[in-house]
Amino acid sequence: MSKAGQQIVSSTLIVGLEVHVELTSRTKMFSRCPSPACPEFESGEPNTWIDPVVLGLPGALPVVNKAAVELAMMVGLALECQIAPVTRWDRKSYFYPDLPKGYQISQYDLPLCFDGAVDLPAIDERGFFVLDSSGRAVTEPSRIGIIRAHLEEDAGKLLHEAPGGAAIDFSIADYNRAGTPLLEIVTQPDFRSADQVVAFAKLLRTICRFLGASEGIMQKGHMRFEPNINCHLTLDDGTLVKTPVVEIKNLNSFKALKGAIEYEALHQPHRWRQDLREMGRGMKITRGWDDHREQTYVQREKEDAHDYRYFPDPDLPAVQIAPAWVERARARVPELPVARLRRYVGSYGLAAKEATALVEERETCFFYEACTAELAAAGVEPVRAGKIAANFLLQSGMKRANERGVPLHELGISPAQVAAVGRLREDGRLSAAGADELFGLLCEPGVPADAEHLASERGLLIVRDDAAIEKWIDQVLAANQPIVEQIRAGKQQAVGRLVGETMKLASGSADAKTVRELILKRIGAG
Repeated sequence: MSKAGQQIVSSTLIVGLEVHVELTSRTKMFSRCPSPACPEFESGEPNTWIDPVVLGLPGALPVVNKAAVELAMMVGLALECQIAPVTRWDRKSYFYPDLPKGYQISQYDLPLCFDGAVDLPAIDERGFFVLDSSGRAVTEPSRIGIIRAHLEEDAGKLLHEAPGGAAIDFSIADYNRAGTPLLEIVTQPDFRSADQVVAFAKLLRTICRFLGASEGIMQKGHMRFEPNINCHLTLDDGTLVKTPVVEIKNLNSFKALKGAIEYEALHQPHRWRQDLREMGRGMKITRGWDDHREQTYVQREKEDAHDYRYFPDPDLPAVQIAPAWVERARARVPELPVARLRRYVGSYGLAAKEATALVEERETCFFYEACTAELAAAGVEPVRAGKIAANFLLQSGMKRANERGVPLHELGISPAQVAAVGRLREDGRLSAAGADELFGLLCEPGVPADAEHLASERGLLIVRDDAAIEKWIDQVLAANQPIVEQIRAGKQQAVGRLVGETMKLASGSADAKTVRELILKRIGAG
C-alpha cells in the first residue's frame, strides 16, 4: 500500500532552536559606532549610529570588537561549550534592504563556541522546574545539545511607519542596528514539546542577563528565536515519515514561540497528508508568525548554506584564542542562575517559584544574597536567614517595587536594614503587619536609617507583657472549649481561630507567632 493510503498512527514533534542574542558591548562588532544594545545608550534617530564601516563604503576596514568576543566566550562557557583556539570570519552573501553591505560578516566553518550542552529539568504546568527538597531534579533532566554559538553582525531593520506612527506607503531602512554584535546559538533538535523550548529560552535569557552579556529586552529585539520544526510520523504499517523542516523567523516573545511551535505540531501532519512532501534537500521552508491570527504563513523557500556563497572575509584575520584568555573569561562567569536556584531550594527551603523570582534579575539575586548574609551575621541561623530574606523581598519588597515600577534592589532599603527588620520580627518584637510597615518606611528617602529606632518612634514595637498574654489566652480558651478539643484531637489548623481571638483582645500588641506557641503549649498540643 502506498503512503498516501495509510493512516498516521502517531506524531512526534522534533524542534531545534536558533537564538540571536544582541550583546551589550559599547560599540558595534567591527566599528566604533555606539551599539543600540548597550544599556548606556538610548535609541538614536534613524540612521544616526552609522559610519563607513557599517555601510561597507569603499576603503572602510572592519576591526574586531574584543569585548564582544569575550562576552560571547562567557555565554559559551556557561553553556558548557568548547572554545575554539582559532576562529575566523566569513562573508554570508544575500541581498535585502536592511543589509547595507549586501553581505553579513559571520562565522561558518570555525565558530567561536561549539559542542556544548544544557541539562534542562522537567517543568510543571506553570513552567517552573520540578525540584525535590534538596534542589535536585525529580526526573532525569533533558540534555539539550548546543551545536555552536558563533559571532556575527546584526542587520538593520525596516520601518513600516514614519517616526511618530504616521502611515506611509513605503518602508524606511534604518541602519542604526546594523553591525550590532550578535551571538547566534544553535541547538540540536532535542526538544519534544513547545513548553520545553520555552523553558530553555527563558533559561537562556536569564543566563545572558546574569552574565551581563545581553539586556534581553524582547521588545527591543535583544533576543530573537527561530525554531526549526518538523514531525516524525508513524504510519499504520510502521513506516516512519519525516515532514519537511519549517523555520519560523524572528519570534520576539515567549508567547509567540510557544504558539508557533504548537501550530506547526498540529498542522504539519495535515500538510503531509495533502502534499506527501518529506524532509530532504530543498524542502526546508521559512514561515512567519501572525500574532493576531495565531498562525504561521509562508515567507520563502529556505536557502541552503551553499546559497549564501560563504567565503573567508579577506579584510579580517583569524582570531587566536589563547588558553589564558579563556581562563580570564571563565573567571568572569559567576555561579549560574540554575545552580543558585537549586541551592536556594535545597539550602533555604524555598519553593521553585520563589527561587525562580530571585534569580531572574542579577542585581536582585545579589541583593537577596547580601540580605541573607546580613541576617546570618546578626545571629540568625543561615538556613532560616535565607527563608526570612526571601519572604521579605518577595512580599514586602516586590509589592513596593511593582507599585513604583523599579527593580527590587533599587527600592532604597539596604541589606543591613532588611536584616534588622528580619531580626526584630524573628525576636517577636514586630508583628507581621508591623514588619511590613517598617520595611516600607525604610524604603522612603529621608527617614532614620536605624530600623529599631524608627520602629520605636512609630510605635511599631511589640511591648511583651507575658502576664497579660496569659490572661488573654485563658479567656479565649475558656470561651472556645470545642475548638480546644479539636486541636487536642489533631486538628492543629484550628488554632488559627484561637490566635485571632487572642490578638483581638491584645489589640495588636502581641506577636501572633508567640501567641500560637503559647496556646499549643497550654493545651498540650505543642
